Amino acid sequence: MTTKKVESVMAPKPAHFVGDGFRVHNFIPGDQRFGMKRMDPFIMLDYNAKHYFEPSESPKGVGVHPHRGFETVTIAYHGKVQHHDSSGGGGIIGEGDVQWMTAAKGVLHKEYHEKEWSKQGGWFQMVQIWVNLPSVYKMSCPKYQSIKNSEIKKIDLGENGFLELIAGNYNGEKGSATTFSPLHMMNAKLNKGGKAEFSFPEHYNTAALVVEGNITINTTEKATQDHFVLFENVGENFTIEADENAIVLILSGEPLNENIVSHGPFVMNSKKEIMQAFEDFNLGRFGYLED
Repeated sequence: MTTKKVESVMAPKPAHFVGDGFRVHNFIPGDQRFGMKRMDPFIMLDYNAKHYFEPSESPKGVGVHPHRGFETVTIAYHGKVQHHDSSGGGGIIGEGDVQWMTAAKGVLHKEYHEKEWSKQGGWFQMVQIWVNLPSVYKMSCPKYQSIKNSEIKKIDLGENGFLELIAGNYNGEKGSATTFSPLHMMNAKLNKGGKAEFSFPEHYNTAALVVEGNITINTTEKATQDHFVLFENVGENFTIEADENAIVLILSGEPLNENIVSHGPFVMNSKKEIMQAFEDFNLGRFGYLED
């Protein structure tokens, strides 16, 4: 077993708003150098760093829009989000919860601040990840997984802290979400001085997002809050130590190694399939959802 070294530590790009409810830094695809392929099957990551929203009678968010060909995973750290989609999925997630929407052959959905939370306002912090679907599943039926924090498998690390295993596995324990390809997704919640060890196949694309605190990787590399750590595709093992109380989102997945053609809310394998997605959307084949 060899050490998986850090390829780069990326500072957050300038934030932009998605709708009026999500103030995000985009790490994947990030820029043309990075692109969608480098972290395949994780093809998009928007990080809403901790941001205070003033009270609002009208909930802020993103209105009805379509998706096809992938899954959206939203992880809540602070605040509450409500979701509805045209396949009947939906619900409210709060601190520590996860919603995992499989758009597959196509859904309309909307996401916005939960009504009562919006009236009070407060600190808001979320991550949304797009997970690409293998070509054989891109036109499967949509589904929705609402995973409360109480349902997420917790791995006790003793005095070091604990892990929240959202998907994949860790030391023989299995995560809560079902996936269409091999991937691992977990929050490491470490106490000051706490350490956690990780091991993933070297060909898996692997990264970490520092959601809170500052960390040291492999005893030498430093990463501070709101920074994104990309690992080399060499070696298997790495360690994370919390320089102060920290929360670190760990992502690792086997690349699909399939052609990626994206246009806005659609991610398929060919331009023809993208054109078909637009035609199906325009013909109302994604269902109906009131704005």
